[in-house]
Amino acid sequence: MARFGEAVVGRPGSGDGDSDQSRNRQGTPVPASGPAAAYKQSKAQRARTMALYNPIPVRQNCFTVNRSLFIFGEENIVRKYAKKLIDWPPFEYMILATIIANCIVLALEQHLPEDDKTPMSRRLEKTEPYFIGIFCFEAGIKIVALGFIFHKGSYLRNGWNVMDFIVVLSGILATAGTHFNTHVDLRTLRAVRVLRPLKLVSGIPSLQIVLKSIMKAMVPLLQIGLLLFFAILMFAIIGLEFYSGKLHRACFTNNSGILEGFDPPHPCGVQGCPAGYECRDWIGPNDGITQFDNILFAVLTVFQCITMEGWTTVLYNTNDALGATWNWLYFIPLIIIGSFFVLNLVLGVLSG
Repeated sequence: MARFGEAVVGRPGSGDGDSDQSRNRQGTPVPASGPAAAYKQSKAQRARTMALYNPIPVRQNCFTVNRSLFIFGEENIVRKYAKKLIDWPPFEYMILATIIANCIVLALEQHLPEDDKTPMSRRLEKTEPYFIGIFCFEAGIKIVALGFIFHKGSYLRNGWNVMDFIVVLSGILATAGTHFNTHVDLRTLRAVRVLRPLKLVSGIPSLQIVLKSIMKAMVPLLQIGLLLFFAILMFAIIGLEFYSGKLHRACFTNNSGILEGFDPPHPCGVQGCPAGYECRDWIGPNDGITQFDNILFAVLTVFQCITMEGWTTVLYNTNDALGATWNWLYFIPLIIIGSFFVLNLVLGVLSG
């Protein structure tokens, strides 16, 4: 049986025993064990659990609290019904039908000089306040349901809603400028009505997907456009070297002192003119627009050729002026590279 002094030293609560158990053979401390350590560990665990499930409340302000127009909270019955209304399919169909009807009205308007209006235009103009009222009602319901701008997911945080809001606001200002005697002429804002057909995009998700795809392809399209510009510039410089000043003489005949040419006139050069005609100065094809005298007109002529709209006429004019022996070496690569290769890269970018 151990003596009393030895038993006291070995008890868990004594100081000497604790110091012996808290150190290993190298003299470094080891984690404490026993009822006290377990109590401290469980207390720390409870504190972490309380902090996780009961976080310290953050002070709310107008930028963090989800209150529509600082009035309608998430549990407000008005806001709940507004959310149900904007998600209701018949409401969406009604807005789409209104947009289509407004587009038809805008297309039927006839604009005459001196701000004159036909009887039909006067009758159609009377429908403008009704369309503005429906669009304002739609915007107001969405603002109540989603909030205006401050919190996440609000009305003006969506780009399509920003476009709708601009259209509605410009319509209100234009209508106010028409019906009220204001010092500022706001009728010019009626031109913004041409953006109303774009409201169809905000109402049809498939159109949104198409426009988003086009926007994502803008950077590759700009690169393709730069490549196309350099190709046009290269062929325009080559055209300057070959055809500068060569398309300004045509065949004319002198009938009673009046110069008359072919209809349509064409350049003369290597082949000359038929009997009774003589080669004289001429302004050029298309009133002097289709030519290679300077870089600007050369770029325009090359662009006309790569669109394949009237490029054969340009080819025949150069054949008449310089002969048909070597002209194909310029026009065939121009059509292959410009029309068949570079322009089809645009379709490849959009399809990708």
